[in-house]
Amino acid sequence: MLVKKPSPHHIGRQLAKYRRDRGLTQGQVGEHLRITGETVSRLARGLVELSVTKLLQLADLYGCPVDELLLAISPRTQDEGQQITAIIKALGDADKQFALEFLQTLATHLTQRN
Repeated sequence: MLVKKPSPHHIGRQLAKYRRDRGLTQGQVGEHLRITGETVSRLARGLVELSVTKLLQLADLYGCPVDELLLAISPRTQDEGQQITAIIKALGDADKQFALEFLQTLATHLTQRN
């Protein structure tokens, strides 16, 4: 089976979101990775590819499992499904029901639109 390659731009956006969510600057991330803040900026803009070693270091810095970062940057449908499932599982029962109903309504609308 052919695996879609994630776009560097998508990876960069996701990594920048993780950085901002943790309240870190590009300089702080660069310091942890032993790269310049400019290189962190280039990663965020999708101009530089991320090595596995740097991905592991980022997971350590962000305090999350590396598979969470991989899921966040993956274009695979099954990985996107896992992300949706994790988001919904974290909700309380009433919010979970609301989210599921909203998702169904949205999916129906989008399907009919096409």
